[in-house]
Amino acid sequence: MISVLVVEDEEITAEANRVYVERVPGFQVAGVVRSGGEALRFLRRHPVDLILLDLYLPDMHGLEVCRAIRGAGILCDVIVITSARDLSVVRSAVSVGVAQYLLKPFTFAALAEKLRQYARFRSSVDASGTASGQGEVDDAFAALRGPGRSHLPKGLTQPTLEAVVAELRKAADGLSAQTVATSVGVSRVTARRYLEHLIETGIARRVPQYGGVGRPELLYRLSSEPPG
Repeated sequence: MISVLVVEDEEITAEANRVYVERVPGFQVAGVVRSGGEALRFLRRHPVDLILLDLYLPDMHGLEVCRAIRGAGILCDVIVITSARDLSVVRSAVSVGVAQYLLKPFTFAALAEKLRQYARFRSSVDASGTASGQGEVDDAFAALRGPGRSHLPKGLTQPTLEAVVAELRKAADGLSAQTVATSVGVSRVTARRYLEHLIETGIARRVPQYGGVGRPELLYRLSSEPPG
């Protein structure tokens, strides 16, 4: 079993991550902590294989936790789970040895795939073995990277999807399909296709807005996910 430490300061998210990990065969949660200091104290007493690490912790940045772990000689791998999209942060995460980087909001399927990729990587780099050559090393890293970006339904593109998500992120109360369409620069029908895809993947949800006479207007809102 691959032991996992969940490092997340928000209680609901921490519990969700714990439940998600326990649902993936071959993984077990060794502990859940709410700060960088707690994580370091836990790891000194209870070595684990993998850390699911939030970056915005109350006492220190998650990348500082990574540096402290490396400096203490603690051997474990890290998957960052965060809303931080700054590419300089991504680059810094790679420089301190982060194995995977998962953006919020995410679905169980997305996290499960990251964990399965990590499990395949571990199984391909048995510490007691020796690589037969460059090809085997390349295969190990390929397992960690995974097959790449999942295919979108026909007619949808990744840049437009990301633009739709960005608009929803600006409006905590939700947006109508027409508002999203105007902001992104697509037709209402096209906007609805993207919004419905986000609902199917668990990233967004519909919220009826009551007010005037007649049927309530449907708004689209990102699924509850705290910053971090």
